[in-house]
Order: sequence, then C-alpha cells, then structure tokens
Amino acid sequence: MKSASMQRSRFVRSFFSKTVSYGVLIGSFMCARICSTPVAQAGEIGHYNPGVMNIRDFAMPEPGVYGNVYNYWYWTNRLNDKNGNAVSTITVGPGQGVSLGLNVDVNVYAIAPTVIWVSDWKVLGARYGAFIAPSFANSSVGASLSRTTGTGRSVQSSQFDVGDLFVQPLWLGWSQKNWDFAFGYGFYAPVGRYNIETVTLPHLGTVKAEAIDNIGLGFWTHQFQGAATWYAGEHRATAVSAALTYEINEKKKDFDLTPGNVMTLNWGVSHYLPLNKDNKLLLEVGLTGYSAWQITDDAGTDAINPDVHDQVHAVGGQLGLAYVPWNAAVKLHYLHEYYAEDRFLGDVIGASAVIKF
Repeated sequence: MKSASMQRSRFVRSFFSKTVSYGVLIGSFMCARICSTPVAQAGEIGHYNPGVMNIRDFAMPEPGVYGNVYNYWYWTNRLNDKNGNAVSTITVGPGQGVSLGLNVDVNVYAIAPTVIWVSDWKVLGARYGAFIAPSFANSSVGASLSRTTGTGRSVQSSQFDVGDLFVQPLWLGWSQKNWDFAFGYGFYAPVGRYNIETVTLPHLGTVKAEAIDNIGLGFWTHQFQGAATWYAGEHRATAVSAALTYEINEKKKDFDLTPGNVMTLNWGVSHYLPLNKDNKLLLEVGLTGYSAWQITDDAGTDAINPDVHDQVHAVGGQLGLAYVPWNAAVKLHYLHEYYAEDRFLGDVIGASAVIKF
C-alpha cells in the first residue's frame, strides 16, 4: 500500500498541476479599447482572459478526463485613457464629435464548464491532450466598454446568454522531476450573442453600433500558449508557474476592423499545506498576477487611433482546498488591477471546482 506522502505527491503532481483552464471564459470577459466613434470599437483586444486562470492551471496532468466549472466576476467604476488616467467624459462621433459625461458602473458574471482529455499518446516526447470550453454570461467586459465608450450608453445587466467558444485541439505536455512544460494551440469561435443595431445620439443622428446586450466579440482569435512550472521538492508541494499567451485576431464582423495582437503573462507561486495527518486534505495558498499588452496596431478603416495600444496589470492571492481520495478541489482567487491604459481598471474574483472522472 502506498504511503500517505506518496499518495499526496502523486495527487499534487497529476491533478493539481493542471485544473483545466488554459484560456477559457472565451470572449465573454475581454475588453475592447477606448475609441471616439459610435461604430466598431477600434482597439478591441482578444479573447483570452488571464483573470480566469488558477496558478497551477498551465501544466498537464496525468492521463484521464477532467471536469472543471469556472465562475468569474468582474466589476469596475473606472475607465482609463491611453496615459493611465481616469476618464470622466468621452467624445463620440466623427470630427470633433459630441462630449458626453461618463459614469462607469460595470458588473460582469460568467461561467465556463470545461472538459479536458489527456491521452497516453506521445507527440515529440510529450503527452497529448485537448479540451473544449463553452461560456455563458450576463454581459461581457468588452461589450460593456463598447457601449460605454462608443455611444455613452450603460446598463447594469442584461440577459444571461451564450458567449464565444474556446477549443484547444493541440495541447502537449513534457514532465520532468522538478519541471513541467506545456505548449498549446487553440481558437475562439464567435458563436456568442453578437448583433448590430442603429442608435440615435444627440446632434449626430442615427449611427451603426454594436447591440447593447452583446456578449460575444464578433471575431475569430488564434491562441498560442507556452508555459513552465518549477516544483520545489519531490512532493511538488511548492510550485512557481509562468505562462506566455499570444493572440492573433481576425477581422470583426460587420466592421472594417481587425484588432491588434495581444501578449499576456500569467505568473504565480503556490504552496500546499496538509490539514490532517494522513495528507488527504490539503490547503493551497498562493500569490498570483497577470500583465497584458497589445503588441500590434489595429487595422482597417474603422480603427481609430490604431497606434494606441492598451495594457493592464494585476496582482492578487489564491486559496484552495483539495480532498485527495476524491481527486477533487475548489479554488478561489482575487486580483486587483493596479494599472491600465486605454481600458477599464477593475477587480476580479474567480472560483472553480474540479474533479477527475
């Protein structure tokens, strides 16, 4: 019979090194960039949302089928300009446009049930896996910013509906004694609710704009992600993780706008503490954060100030509780965005529950 320490080590290595996120919650949570016209939001960034991820969500577990449910909350009352200063008024319309007072009050909730499969197959010496992650939300950060900066409209909430879909058909994981490495390619399909409507604005008349209840972003995104996780000791109780994600965005539906590509860094330090003598119940504590930068200009005739690139930076903490015999865990994290340019500056809470079938 395996010792308690061996059982704990195997569980931490195979299960908690990946609790199935990698890029989920799709376009339901990502921000568009500030612009000065009521048409397409020039400068929308891509679909990937780093606020969803748990610290150990970037390394591949042992073969099996995993299920995870991610919950995400985002709220803010601040919109920053390209210099990182709070915005109190916006200008909409062509030319000098019309100046409107701005009162930001955004609250977003979304959920993403995720299914992941890891096989025994080997590709280039790595295990092969894949997963799919649909999303559902009451609104999206991107849509909220679109209606706030594009037309001056703001709503507290909208109908809960489908967001964009993330599929990762290629996921490779290399595991060594104290290291895990991973590489993946996935794509976001614009299946979420996305419509165009006409809006009447003061002194501007009727213009085309994104619908006030949109959740999807209206464009495809290709995502490439590489990650490394280092573990201190054979039981892998302490982990230091970092991941780089690169998004290539395609043309937005109904507008001549291709959002610029985005690079995101996730980082975190996680440690497991046994809560009983047999190591069956584990407490996780961690420090985590993210930074995202727009790398390339927006393109197309609807892109306003295409050389203005947005960015955001956040830091926070994470707690988790795992029950080893059930191969199950719950995790909770909070992150505060302490600096942003050309986008919202807000706070994030993420909660997830995962199990190996």
